[in-house]
This record gives sequence, C-alpha cells and structure tokens, in this order.
Amino acid sequence: MNGSPLIRPTRSGLSRRGFLTVTAGGLLLAGCGGGKGVGGGTQSGVGNFTGKEYDGPALTLAYWNGFTGGDGPAMQALVKKFVSEHDNIDIENNTVEWADFYQRLPAAAQAGKGPDVGAMHLDQLATNAARNVIVPLDDLAEALGLEESDFTSPVWAPGIYQGKRYGIPLDVHTIAMYYNKEHFSKAGIDAPPTDAASLEDACKKLQSSGVENPFWMPNQWPAHLMFLSLLWQFGGEPYAEDGSAATYDDDAGVQALGWMREQVDKGYSPDNVDIDAQYTAFKNGQNSITWDGIWQINDLDASGIDYGIATLPVIGSSLAAWANSHHFFMTAQAADDTNRANAGKTFIGWMSDQSASWSDAGMIPARNSAREEPQFTDSTQYAIKDQIEALHFLPPVPGLGDVQPQTLEVAVNEGILGKKSPEDALSGAASNATELMGKNLEKFGG
Repeated sequence: MNGSPLIRPTRSGLSRRGFLTVTAGGLLLAGCGGGKGVGGGTQSGVGNFTGKEYDGPALTLAYWNGFTGGDGPAMQALVKKFVSEHDNIDIENNTVEWADFYQRLPAAAQAGKGPDVGAMHLDQLATNAARNVIVPLDDLAEALGLEESDFTSPVWAPGIYQGKRYGIPLDVHTIAMYYNKEHFSKAGIDAPPTDAASLEDACKKLQSSGVENPFWMPNQWPAHLMFLSLLWQFGGEPYAEDGSAATYDDDAGVQALGWMREQVDKGYSPDNVDIDAQYTAFKNGQNSITWDGIWQINDLDASGIDYGIATLPVIGSSLAAWANSHHFFMTAQAADDTNRANAGKTFIGWMSDQSASWSDAGMIPARNSAREEPQFTDSTQYAIKDQIEALHFLPPVPGLGDVQPQTLEVAVNEGILGKKSPEDALSGAASNATELMGKNLEKFGG
C-alpha cells in the first residue's frame, strides 16, 4: 500500500498502493450478475449454499489477488494446501499488483474472463458491489456460522452494502511503529515511545547519540495513513458515513497535519521525504523510527535489521490507527454456474478457516477466535495486540477509492512539504472531495 495521487513504482515487490489509486470512474459496469442470487439463488442474493464440501465434477477456479509482497508466499502455501485436500477443485492462482488488479477486474468480469473468486480490500467492496462486479455471499456467511461477535468489531459491518454481504473477512492490517533497537540502546532509550512527549524525548536523545534525523516524515505513501490515524486520535472523522461529505478539515485534521509538519520543522525529519524513502532509510539504519504497515514485517525480518514493533504513540487524546482488511469475494462469472459457485464457496469457506495461519503473512486474523491461536500469539505482530480494538476503517462508500488520492492525499502532501498551511490544504481538499462525493452519490445511487 502506498500513497500519492499516482500509482507508484513497485518497491521490491512490496507495493500496496494500487487499492487507493485506481479511479472508480474507470470501472466498467458488469453486464451480468445484476440482482441475481449466488449459485442459483434468488433475487434476494441469499443463494443456496448449504456449507457442505463441494462434491460436484472436477473443475478449476480462477483466483485473483494482489499478494505480491512478503505476504505472497504465505498465500501460495495456503492455496497449495487447499488443492492437496480437494481432489475435485484446482486453483488457477493469478497474483498481480493491486493497481492492475482493480483496473482489470471490472472489464474482465464483464467479459467472463475474470476470476471466479478473489481477495480485495474492504474499502473496495462497496464500489465493486455497486458496479455489480461482485455478488452477495449471505448464504455462505450463514452456512459457515459467521457472526459479528467473532470478528473485531469494525471489520464486519463494512462488508455489507445495501443490506447484503459481499465480503468474507480474512484479516486486518494496520500501521505500527517500528524502531531500531541498536539505535535506542545507544541513545539510552529503554522502551518505545507511547505518546507525543516520549516520542519527542526519544528523538532528542537519538539526535544526541548521532542520528541526525531519527524520524523521517514522508510526504507521500504512507503519509495519508499516518494522517488518518492521527485524525482519529484527535477525535475527528474523515468522511460522513453516508458518503455525502469530507469532514477532515476540522480542528482534529488541522492538529494532525500540523503535528506531522512539526516533525520536519523540529529537525527530526529531513524535508521532502519521497515515497517510501523513510522505509528504505529505516532498513539501511539511516533513521531510527518509522510508521509503516505490518505488511513490512517479513521484509524487515529478511533484511536482518534488529528492529522492534510497537503500537502507535498516542499523539492525540486516545489511541487510534488506520486499518484495512482483505475480504474474499465471488464474481457473477462464478455465480451463474451452480457447481462453480459452490466450489468457490468451498474455497472461500476453507480460506476463512485459515485465518490464524495467515498470520505468517504478517497480518492480524480478523476472527477473534483465531487471534487466540499460537500462529498469532507467537507472531511478531502480536506485540501490537492492544491496538486492535482501536482500529478504524473508512466507511463503505462507493467511489471513495478514487476521491481520496485526488484530494486528501494531495492535502497531506502539501501540508508536510509546507506548500500550504494545514488549514488551507485541508479546507480546499475537503471542499473538492465533497463535490466529487456528491457526484458519486448520483452515479451509484446513494
């Protein structure tokens, strides 16, 4: 995941930018699937899946995902295990960069050349549901006995669009604070910072120990994820739940973006830190602290750096952090064939049960029960378990993935670079975003 208004180059196969940069206006309306139920179901979208293992004729399911980075091997291992346990279902695993994934999916689905099943980000479900690219999975959730009580609370509801469930949650991923243990030890810092005061104290000690710029502040990816986390910490909300307006230009937003710029003004960060430069510098030992996604864990492990991971410091009034989630979906391409639909649901159901094993990808299982399994409790990301109940997700608003890169991300970039004051940058962006969101409400039917 990365972030400027443009799709960024791949960083050593770890690009996650695509899901926030693809324009919803470029999505094509799928010509099939309408309101039809899944797997021969009714207009209500309930379907007819009973939860039994697929026992029909042998077939091959096309499975699309964007797990091209450190999470890729973990997903490939799960697919291989599934195939080994299901003689009548083979999987054609098509892994592409998320940007290409979201650009190609609608047209491919319309032409009947897309995936049968796939994994996409939670904040893309509403857009693709509105475009009839994906179909409801209520019968699958019911057959699997999935209930909101077994999931971290914010991840369940956004999988529902206009009263129907379109996604089955696999994980939760968020940003965290990484720190260089060697640098901390040399500077005499005994524990990772937990608030604004201890973070500033750590930066001063690190500078005194020889690290000129200990906390690099990016002006592009993942800057807007940091901003959203801080916005929520200061008590703000980025968007109205009904998709009618952008609301991040309030006092909370100004405080959040102002604090980010202060790290540059105070000398803790160099000016103009380009996309992913702060992460590369951290791996190379040039800085001491970085905020980035937990999807970096496997890459950092492979780098050999002696690092620690901790929850984000509380800069505002309470702990909060941006989060997203990978959800499994099914296309109308599969829904139009009962055998293919039920085989696809068998696959999705099996994958949902592997939530704990998916911890190997550096992710947090979406299921509460899976987070009690050793695969998660023994994982690196278990160190930020206290952050899980403080995670925040963007509202399920169709087209938001197009609006945000053109507006909020631009404002964050301008504010951190000092091109505009936080007030001016956010005010202009929110006004533009609200106008675009109004057009989306007309386009998608509110």
